[in-house]
Amino acid sequence: MKIVALIGHSGSGKSYKAITLAKEKEIEYIIDDGLLIKGNKIVAGKSAKRENTIVSAIRRAVFMDSIHRQEVRNAIEQNKPSKILILGTSDKMIDKITSSLKLPDAEERVYIEDISTEEEIGIARKFRKVEGKHVIPVPTFEIKKDFSGYFIDSLKIWRKKENIKEQVVEKTVVRPTFSYRGKYTISDGVIKDLLRHAASKVIGISKVYGIRVKNLEQGIIISLNAEVIYGNPIVPLIKLMQQQTIYEVENMTSLNILAVDVMVKKMIIA
Repeated sequence: MKIVALIGHSGSGKSYKAITLAKEKEIEYIIDDGLLIKGNKIVAGKSAKRENTIVSAIRRAVFMDSIHRQEVRNAIEQNKPSKILILGTSDKMIDKITSSLKLPDAEERVYIEDISTEEEIGIARKFRKVEGKHVIPVPTFEIKKDFSGYFIDSLKIWRKKENIKEQVVEKTVVRPTFSYRGKYTISDGVIKDLLRHAASKVIGISKVYGIRVKNLEQGIIISLNAEVIYGNPIVPLIKLMQQQTIYEVENMTSLNILAVDVMVKKMIIA
């Protein structure tokens, strides 16, 4: 197994460059901030960006937790990758990760200054320092359930080389808890108000009521009763309302909505 390291200070743009570097060196697997990634899928691990403090994020990134460490070790043994790209802030961090996961020493070390211009690194640092944003090299749908309640954005990059079909590489931008000064919470009352507002935009829905919100680690499950206007096809109408409420609530709160369960309780004549 060959280990290639990508090294650069925190916020210098390593995760942004990781997929491009991996493709150039024909590496399928990436280890970044506690995650083992293959292509656009998370194979194993838990993201350090979910931690509440910088200290706990560092511990997660170097696999100090025994259960987390063993999960990733097992995945590596099962998948048997021929190459792995490991991201780290220093040579010492790379050595710590390879030691924790019982991997060979890094055979090749690439420094962010070797593959990024000073201008690119400066933009990445501003991105991190001013806006508190971090990049994870997987599509948003892959981590959405793990970052319910965090602010996340999708970042698409179009890559086109001569005689090669255009490729779209999707990455995710997150703003973790430890990047904020203080914490924020969203009450169930706010969620209910947003649901009522979203449902009111759907023609054919008279009102929604009896709203219940169940909070889970991966997101929320919403149950509600609906009053519809007679003459509208019920199933398409409810599906439209579900889509509208999911879109608006997720967009406003960054919560991951696992389900919207609707019971039609009443029909009225407008």
